Amino acid sequence: MGIQIIKIKSVAKATHDVLRIETEKPLNYQFEPGQATELAINKPEWQNEKRPFTFTSLPQEKHLEFTIKTYPQHKGVTNEFLKLKAGDELLIDDPWGTIGYKGEGVFIAGGAGVTPFISIFRHLQSTNKIGANKLIFANKAKVDIINEREFQKILGKNFINILSDENIDKYAHGFITEDFLKQSITNLDKHFYVCGPPVMMDIVEKQLSNLKVDKKLIVKEGF
Repeated sequence: MGIQIIKIKSVAKATHDVLRIETEKPLNYQFEPGQATELAINKPEWQNEKRPFTFTSLPQEKHLEFTIKTYPQHKGVTNEFLKLKAGDELLIDDPWGTIGYKGEGVFIAGGAGVTPFISIFRHLQSTNKIGANKLIFANKAKVDIINEREFQKILGKNFINILSDENIDKYAHGFITEDFLKQSITNLDKHFYVCGPPVMMDIVEKQLSNLKVDKKLIVKEGF
């Protein structure tokens, strides 16, 4: 379909540094839960500055939603997203992505790496197929947890948070380790979906390998 222009319908804060942007949806535009696209701001100085963002809406919805972590200190594209409002325009490309739901398992996310999982979990909930799926979500602090209430509602006790910079009740403290994974996971013969910063993904993949998880069961995508 190629690049198309879409209008922003609303901009809201999901966390202190994460935006939830709702836009129009082009006619016949289709994507799968977990997929992403490239967006650019439709202004002369930003039209060529495309960046990848994940769809966090459901495929059947009449709008598109993107959950976008911003980095104001970089003075780049995401900083410009902070200035956007309803009525502004974005350029959207075709969908792509390697993370798709392949079966029940454990989702491991670091920070904004959780965004591909939002649409997947929403889709599973809408089709009553949440089952025993589990989300392990690593962040620095509680204020960084994206969609905490929604994940809690969808997953209940299968929503596990670990915070590196805060030590507070009911939240694991530290970093994801082999021991932490062993304590959190009862069945290693399931799919493992991993998304986050490259260093975190490399570490988690090595830990899963040490735990004898079949490499074919690991689904991953960097950002």
